[in-house]
Amino acid sequence: MKPRDLAQGELSEGHSSAERPSSVVIPFIIFTVIWGSTWTVIRGQLGSVSPQWSVTYRFVIAALAMAAFARWKGQSLNIGRKGLLAAAFLGFTQFCVNFNAVYLAERHITSGVVATVFALLLIPASLLAWAFLGHRPTKRFALSSVVAVTGIVLLFMHEIREHPSDSSQISAGIGLTLVGMVGAAIANVWQARPEIRRFALFPMLAWSMAAGAFIDGVIAFAMTGPPMFDTRWSYWAGVLYLALLASVLTFSLYYPVVRKMGPAKAAYSSVIVPIIAMGLSTWLEDYRWTPLTILGALLALGGMVAALSRSRSSVSAPDAA
Repeated sequence: MKPRDLAQGELSEGHSSAERPSSVVIPFIIFTVIWGSTWTVIRGQLGSVSPQWSVTYRFVIAALAMAAFARWKGQSLNIGRKGLLAAAFLGFTQFCVNFNAVYLAERHITSGVVATVFALLLIPASLLAWAFLGHRPTKRFALSSVVAVTGIVLLFMHEIREHPSDSSQISAGIGLTLVGMVGAAIANVWQARPEIRRFALFPMLAWSMAAGAFIDGVIAFAMTGPPMFDTRWSYWAGVLYLALLASVLTFSLYYPVVRKMGPAKAAYSSVIVPIIAMGLSTWLEDYRWTPLTILGALLALGGMVAALSRSRSSVSAPDAA
């Protein structure tokens, strides 16, 4: 899932046409494919280690790597007391509430369904942007959102029909996904506020990840006891993949693309990501498609495409995982 500072340093679409296509297309492909795969990798993290400790390990590593990246870019990690307070709130909403909810959700429903539901993040993010930033959504956006929500309802109906005895599990999974979605939406709007945008991007992300990792660790200890460790190499390979590639690399690629092509076009990654995730879920988790699920997925993703079209909102829908 993840905060996106879309206003800071954003360039006009006219300027983006002067850029070489490869400077946008290649990074876009890389971060979209990585984010599409993270949902499946997260599912592989669920086992002998609690989700809370897995999230903690991920962001301890990611914070250190992001700090090193910021220093390599020549940005100071000294962001002052106000910057640290802002980073702490960002860390709590994005790297604690959001990710813990998503990891827990995948205990109850398939990763592809979680990714598809999370694609609706654009809706609460835009509503909060309207409330706190004055970015009023259009009627087209409202109608498209209704279409997308209808698609998610159809997916929910399918899950209940296929697994009536697991209705509580399905409800818990979708409920947790919605909690994570709200956490990410709050983080996005917070990141877009003018007083937050003045801080250098990568140091802010490094401190946010560090704050999130600390809060994650406290919650993990309170809920599950001392740190848990998994001796399987595949587990730690997954942690490193999620920390270094899905957190540090993708953020460093995504923001330059946003600045070159604008937030609306860059946000199309949030529609492509669940398509990749559903494909991997079909392959690896034996997710079975029916006419109802196909219609639901098409409505959910089609609604998001329509909502993004001609959108001028400065807050896009980032991917949780």
